[in-house]
Amino acid sequence: MSAVLSTVVDYVGHGESGAPKRPSWNVLHSSAPTPSGSSLSVQPVPTSTSDAAPEEFEMEGGLSSPVEDPELRLPNRGSLVMMIATNVLLQFAFFVTVSSAALYAEYLGGSALFAGLTIGIPTVFSGLALIPLAKYDQGRYSLPLKVVYISIILGSILHAVAYKANFLYLILMGRIVSGLGFTGFLYSKRYCSDPRIIGIRRRTTLASWLVLGQAFGFSVGPFIGGLLYKIGFANEVFNGYTSPGWVTSLVTVLFMIASLYLFKDVPKPHRVPSSNSVEGADAASTSASGIPAEVAISVGQLTRQQWGVIVAMCWSSMSCFFILGSWEANIPVFTAAAFNYTPYAAGNFIALGGIATVPFLLASVRYSPRFQDRATLATGSAIGTTGLVLALILLATDRVVFGSFYVCWVLVALGFNLASTCTLSLLSKQLPGAWNARTSLAIQYSNYSGRVTGAVLGGAGVQMGMKNYIAVQIGVVGVGALLHLTFWKQLKAKTG
Repeated sequence: MSAVLSTVVDYVGHGESGAPKRPSWNVLHSSAPTPSGSSLSVQPVPTSTSDAAPEEFEMEGGLSSPVEDPELRLPNRGSLVMMIATNVLLQFAFFVTVSSAALYAEYLGGSALFAGLTIGIPTVFSGLALIPLAKYDQGRYSLPLKVVYISIILGSILHAVAYKANFLYLILMGRIVSGLGFTGFLYSKRYCSDPRIIGIRRRTTLASWLVLGQAFGFSVGPFIGGLLYKIGFANEVFNGYTSPGWVTSLVTVLFMIASLYLFKDVPKPHRVPSSNSVEGADAASTSASGIPAEVAISVGQLTRQQWGVIVAMCWSSMSCFFILGSWEANIPVFTAAAFNYTPYAAGNFIALGGIATVPFLLASVRYSPRFQDRATLATGSAIGTTGLVLALILLATDRVVFGSFYVCWVLVALGFNLASTCTLSLLSKQLPGAWNARTSLAIQYSNYSGRVTGAVLGGAGVQMGMKNYIAVQIGVVGVGALLHLTFWKQLKAKTG
């Protein structure tokens, strides 16, 4: 009996403990199933000619049939890229109006507070739309994506025509309609933690990609908005105030066309009754198609520790977007008063801070799956809080200059973007897969509440006093730190 070595390469690999090493950098470059066994296997050569044909074909190709590791599962590559790219589009659409929002509102008779309201109000209506949309989506994504694209197109057009109509509240109406499209924030997060298509050791990596897109969106959005304001185009249809809306609507049309060809939806959920087992629930049962069945448990089956983790993650998620949203809304107003910045300069300031975080967030895509989510959350919160404390010191000593304020913004943007990568991924690892829709809703509502209140706080920051403005943010982070320390042991989850 002779033997040959298979050429199958187990790109996951195994360490001494037998735990798989998790690749993360090339997570979007391969959707092939990952073998879970050793990279070397001995294949006996059949002695019977009649039995040899199928195995000889396999041997000549040098490949054996791999066994999919459910913890490293990935969906269709085109669908995954489309969903992550849509998240970038939504971030861009949300922030492209930030640079000129205050002046646009002022031109039509509004105030800086009204401008902050136009930045934050979309999330209110997005939150209102989530529950009825989730009722009819049937656990799938094609219908929500259509709602996302159509709403962004219509809302952006309404925002643009407010200038020609000379009607202030048309800006608000446009942002409200766009808010229906921002329900896509939920679906991008839910897709990247959906146990039917995403393995448990892929979720932090994909969450890091979403946050990288988030950083790109809030960097490029204000920059493009400020650039369009500077270019101007002196006519009533396409000018510095209206061009962000027209550009966003055009780009969204292209995305909608691309999604028709690239995005493949997931099967409908398949539920089975089970206990409240968490880590083993996602792989406990599968449907006939090979898609994991959702394990249904009731709210009453959750333990106190699980409820503690839910509260801690929701608060952390809220605080991250509360602080990021308040800074993004406040920077154009504060820099106009302190440094006499135009919307173009303010947009550049926001963008430069966001761009500075990109290398670090790219590194987090590569390395964060190696660390506990709770450690990433603590590290990001610490970095962001350092920026807040430094800003408070500078304001108290009246030493705010471009360089020092820029450092504060970079630390805040980096820290709280990094912290936001792991809130949903950690929660999805703590609860059964059947709860993915609920946990996604909980985290998204936390994000929305943070964005709304943060945008309003940022617009009113100069009026209420900048030191008070920063102190409120530090207090919010302090509550999150207390929850984090209280439930530190319960926040332990699988890496990846």
